[in-house]
Amino acid sequence: MRTDVHPVLTAALPRPRGPLSSAVVSLLRGGTLPPVDVTGADPFGADLAVALHTCYELHYQGFHDVDPDWEWSPELLAFRRDLERVFEAALRANVAAGSDVGAVLDGLLVEPVPGAGVSHFLRDDGEWWQFREYVMHRSIYHHKEADPHAWVIPRLSGQAKAALVAVEFDEFGGGHGDRVHAQLYRDLMAAAGLDTGYLHYFDDVPAPVIAVVNMMSMFGLHRRLRAAMVGHFAAAEITTAPSAARIVKAIERLGGGTDLTHFFAEHVEADAVHEQVLRHDVIGDLLDREPELAADVVFGVRATEFLEERFGEHVLTAWRAGRTSMPLPG
Repeated sequence: MRTDVHPVLTAALPRPRGPLSSAVVSLLRGGTLPPVDVTGADPFGADLAVALHTCYELHYQGFHDVDPDWEWSPELLAFRRDLERVFEAALRANVAAGSDVGAVLDGLLVEPVPGAGVSHFLRDDGEWWQFREYVMHRSIYHHKEADPHAWVIPRLSGQAKAALVAVEFDEFGGGHGDRVHAQLYRDLMAAAGLDTGYLHYFDDVPAPVIAVVNMMSMFGLHRRLRAAMVGHFAAAEITTAPSAARIVKAIERLGGGTDLTHFFAEHVEADAVHEQVLRHDVIGDLLDREPELAADVVFGVRATEFLEERFGEHVLTAWRAGRTSMPLPG
């Protein structure tokens, strides 16, 4: 189901959620960057998450009425660097270091608490409103699906580059615009009765899901973090197929048809293949060339696990209490 031929691909500036995000939004609206304390900010709070996402979005589709020249503003880039330092330091402090890539990837196939994830909840007990919330949450990434990973392509070489490009080719529809995964997600949103506008629900989603997208952007934009991006990509592909299969079952239990299941069914098949390509052809070749990057691959995997677990905990805590997982206004 096609929702549009030429979708709107820019968003309005987000609603600030504290002094950091207010400073960024104010600057992009033509103001000045007021002095704000970045070092004392909550690294996983909504304020830093929105501020960092706003900086990153200038490298994607940008915002309505924001001059494209802001993308390379030295002042804004310096502020983004300060935000990133707080965010990255907190990620590293919350995940265990290591260099055994195989063991870490194998560990993704073992559920810490069987049946306790968001997709399990949706499959077994989820209601229609909860499924719609999940779709809104994930739209913050899926509107730009695979875009952050494209930045790592020029940072790779040889078989690793060729194999990652092959995975991205699938993500971008194999040359067919109507099969681009971001388009398939817009089709899903339309079928669920949701607005398909680019980042339309950004102001409605909580910090944990924004942090996941910020991690991808940070890994993709920094060459020194190229192996962390590859680790993240592998982790995402390994865990997506079983999760997507459970969501297909959730939709079918709720009475939904193929217009709702198609996006997830596509990922069940594709990501099972992508997992093997990333494990052996991308990570394997990268580490054959640069074995010293093994610890960064592990960091990318574990940072992904950490942030996804935070997101899942936030959502399930709310749903099990019978309330929305969206943040309250204000």
